Amino acid sequence: MLFGPVLLAASRSDRMRRVVAGAPVTRQVVNRFIAGDELHRAMDTVRDLTASGLEVTLDHLGEDVTDRATAHATRDAYLRLLEELGKEGLAGRAEVSVKLSAFGQALPDGGHDVALAAVREVAELASALGTTVTLDMEDHTTVDSTLAVLRELRRDHPRTGAVLQSYLFRTEDDARALATEGSRVRLVKGAYKEPASVAFQDRHQVDRAYVRVLRILFEGPGYPMVGSHDPRMIAIAQDLAARSRRAPGGYEFQMLYGIRTAEQRRLAAAGERMRVYVPYGADWYGYFMRRLAERPANLAFFLRSFAPASR
Repeated sequence: MLFGPVLLAASRSDRMRRVVAGAPVTRQVVNRFIAGDELHRAMDTVRDLTASGLEVTLDHLGEDVTDRATAHATRDAYLRLLEELGKEGLAGRAEVSVKLSAFGQALPDGGHDVALAAVREVAELASALGTTVTLDMEDHTTVDSTLAVLRELRRDHPRTGAVLQSYLFRTEDDARALATEGSRVRLVKGAYKEPASVAFQDRHQVDRAYVRVLRILFEGPGYPMVGSHDPRMIAIAQDLAARSRRAPGGYEFQMLYGIRTAEQRRLAAAGERMRVYVPYGADWYGYFMRRLAERPANLAFFLRSFAPASR
C-alpha cells in the first residue's frame, strides 16, 4: 500500500492535525525532525551543528497564513532569528529558509505584495549581517509568484536563493533560466501532493528529472545546492562536480535535520560543504507529515513509537 499520497493529503487536514498532535507519543518523534518550538532551542542546535563542521539553514515553521497579523508575526520571528545569529557570530555559517505562504502570499487581497514587502525586510537584515535568504518552493500554484519575488529580491540581494522541485514538468525550463552567474539554486525532488497534469507521479521519472536538472545546474555558472538524501544523487552530483571542475565550496549538499545524520558528518569530514535544514517552531504539523510521506523509514520510525513496549 502506498502511504505517501495519503500522508501528503493529511498534511493539510485539520482533523488529522488534531489526531496526530494529540497522540501522547507524537512529541518524542517530532523531536527527531524539529529543533524545538522556541528560538533558544533552535540556537542550541545551530551551535552544535556548526561546531561539528556543518552549516545550517533555518526554517521558522508555518505556512498557508490567512491573515496579515500572522504574516507580520512570521516576519518578526525571522528578524529575531537573524538578530540572534548576528549576536552569536553565526551568520557566516547559517542562513534562513522562508515559505512565502507564511508571509501572506495566499492572502486574497494583495497577498503577493504583502509577502514581498515582508520578506524584503528579512533579506535586508540578512544581507547586513553577511548571510542570506533562500525561498522555499511550495505547491505548483505558488511557483510563478515565488519566482517573481525572487527576481525582485535579487535586484538588491543577488545571493537570495531559489528552490526547484524536480517532479514538476516545468522545472527544467526554470533551471535553465536560473542557472546564471552567482545564482544559488537548491534542487529537491518535491514533497507536495501534485496532480498528474503538472508533475511526474512515478518516483523513477522524478529521479531521472532530478538528474537532468542537476546537470543543467552544474553545467551553468551558478551555485548548485543539492537537496537530497539519496546516495545515488549524491554520487551523481559529485561526478558532475568533478566533470565541471568544481572544487568543494563551488556547490553544496543539503539534508534535513534528523535524517542521515552520519552521512551529513561523513560528507563534511570529506571536505564537502554540507548544510543542514533545521526547522523549528510550534507550527510543525505540515512539515512533519511531509517528512513521513517522503521516506518509508521515517514512517516506520513513527509507527513503531505507537507499538506497546515489549515485556
